[in-house]
Amino acid sequence: MGAAVVALVIIVAIVVLVLSLSVRLVQQYQCGVVFRFGRVLERIRQPGFHLIIPVADRMVRVSMQTTVIGVPAQGVITRDNVTLTVDAVVYYRVVDPVKVLVNVRDYPSAVLQVAQTALRSVIGKADLDTLLRDRDRINAELKAVIDAPTEKPWGLLIERVEVKDVSLPEGMKRSMSRQAEAERERRARVIAADGEFQASRRLADASRAMADTPGAYQLRLLQTVVDVAAEKNSTLVMPFPVELLRFFDEVARGSREAAPSAGRGGSREPQVSGGQHPAEQATPAGPVLGPVTENVAAAAADGDGRRGTTTG
Repeated sequence: MGAAVVALVIIVAIVVLVLSLSVRLVQQYQCGVVFRFGRVLERIRQPGFHLIIPVADRMVRVSMQTTVIGVPAQGVITRDNVTLTVDAVVYYRVVDPVKVLVNVRDYPSAVLQVAQTALRSVIGKADLDTLLRDRDRINAELKAVIDAPTEKPWGLLIERVEVKDVSLPEGMKRSMSRQAEAERERRARVIAADGEFQASRRLADASRAMADTPGAYQLRLLQTVVDVAAEKNSTLVMPFPVELLRFFDEVARGSREAAPSAGRGGSREPQVSGGQHPAEQATPAGPVLGPVTENVAAAAADGDGRRGTTTG
């Protein structure tokens, strides 16, 4: 009786050991690849419980999730000889678990190396303006270059590749900032000039419309007076017509033209005895002096009197 119990216990232990070595669990996000005596079986184990031969079979689980790897910053020289530091990120997933296990060893590291090489190659063929302006095209080229050696041979699908950051030298940053500032200033000047041109055309149209209607000038003058007097200020507006200035100008011009003609047509000045001019006729105080000469003489007499007083 005791021997039977011992044998039963041994049998149960062997069954439990065989089951523990035979039963394999595959998660929902995994696929199982079975190697029997080193050879790959064609059937891929889907998620769930699966039985394998304990000693002959070996199951390897492969994750089918999307994996994200960051490409370290790479020093690159662009086509226009600008030194940059560029880093990127790569999204990929496994589409053929057999090829991933058989054709490549340590496929995450292999994908990283291919991504670094492709990043240097693609960025080196593009210029700086294309890299900064057309980032989508650069990402598409990177995806195509990385996907070519990995999809069919390795069973990997590159879903997305994106350039994360582009580090420029400090001198290049300053040059680009000055260029952007000059471009904005140019646009501002063009917009201002365009606005002045449009305003001048509108003013010309308005002047032609006002010229056809004489009363429009008065209405515009009154509107200007209303605009000036709208706020509380001490400004006094006195309308002064331009025609009045023109009238004064014509009167002054006529008087200047009449003066020489009157001098030529008048009578001669009277002569006095001795053939002297009336302005030079002798008087008890001497000849008659002009206004300027009288002022000079008075100033001289005043100075002599002060000197005499000082001497006395």
